[in-house]
Amino acid sequence: MKFQDIELLFGKITPKQMLPKVTLLVLLSILIFVVTPMCYPLFSYSSLLKINKYNKHPESLPSTSVKKCNIFSGEWVSNPEAPYYTNNTCWAIHEHQNCMKYGRPDTDFMKWRWKPNECELPIFNPFQFLEIMKGKSMAFVGDSVGRNHMQSLICLLSRVEWPIDVSPTTNDYFRQWKYPSYNFTVAAFWTPYLVKSKMVDSIGPSHNGLFNLYLDQVDETWATQIEEFDYIIINAGHWFFRSMIFYEKQNIVGCCDCLLKNVTDLTTYYGYRQVFRTAFKAINSLQNFKGVTFLRTFAPSHFENGTWNKGGHCVRSKPFKNNDIRLESTNLELYMIQLEELEIAKKEGRKKGLEFRLFDTTQAMLLRPDGHPSRYGHWPHEKVTLYNDCVHWCLPGPIDTWNDFLLEMLKMEDMKFSSGERLHV
Repeated sequence: MKFQDIELLFGKITPKQMLPKVTLLVLLSILIFVVTPMCYPLFSYSSLLKINKYNKHPESLPSTSVKKCNIFSGEWVSNPEAPYYTNNTCWAIHEHQNCMKYGRPDTDFMKWRWKPNECELPIFNPFQFLEIMKGKSMAFVGDSVGRNHMQSLICLLSRVEWPIDVSPTTNDYFRQWKYPSYNFTVAAFWTPYLVKSKMVDSIGPSHNGLFNLYLDQVDETWATQIEEFDYIIINAGHWFFRSMIFYEKQNIVGCCDCLLKNVTDLTTYYGYRQVFRTAFKAINSLQNFKGVTFLRTFAPSHFENGTWNKGGHCVRSKPFKNNDIRLESTNLELYMIQLEELEIAKKEGRKKGLEFRLFDTTQAMLLRPDGHPSRYGHWPHEKVTLYNDCVHWCLPGPIDTWNDFLLEMLKMEDMKFSSGERLHV
């Protein structure tokens, strides 16, 4: 620095005065470089979130190291800071899952988070999610519980940006939304059986319909539309408690609770296995698909004191602990079928460079009997034929945690891709 420049900073000085002042400046610089790093821990993650709140498009995000552990094995613990949106701030909530609007008196069901046994699961960060998904797309393929999940995601992302509707149809069962600032598209493809199906009797033997399932023919309404998506989240489950007639090669091979003469009852398990096998084969046979498929496992219902059509309800207000309830009987069998078929799909997928991942929500949701709408899906005085809903989930509510899971899995995929572990052929 020229002497004239120093003079401007410190005033007119003599050469004799210059040495101690320069020395002081050097010492001050050293002190700043030593002390400042020690202060970094004082700037907490919550402080960064407060900064992001006022920064519409943050260029950098608080990173979270991903420790390898089974994030799906754990317990629900209290989270007083939840929820992260309300039924008043999010328009994406389906009416029948808008529990607070329709008078649910308790609020504790919204104030829990999932704590894995061996690590921490970070709360969903919408900025981080959208940065990871920039320029990408995600499809929810399955039943209305899958759509329930997508609506939770839209509500959580609303803290950053609202999407625009880019649906190619006016059919509410097939919606697509785009986040312009991130060029991220999310879509829902409603397909409760994953395979081609047809209602043949709206009542049926069990009073919830009788359906033909063509077990070896995938439902083309989704299978022909997903080739360009980067991620697929696939699910199916609750529709398999209805009466079904199973077809293969256009011929009846059996049924489930159909009560038809000379037709073998193959049980729901047979049909459940076959539809996942057919769906996964369809994905593996796509010519241009290079994405990742997540199988979101079955989320059990919680009807008590009766079935869905015989007065069953779900009025609990707190989660179960792990030692309070076990996965067993039908729920266990359906879960095991999904795991077995996923392993078969993985082996076939590797031959083509396709990836299948387990998105295991079964155990976590088994512990949440308090999270369903029950009778709070409509006004008490309304003349409706809706039964107590112990299948879908209140929003805000427990399935917001599914997006905690989802973001953590996307981080892992991002790390694998960056390190070259996941390269498609």
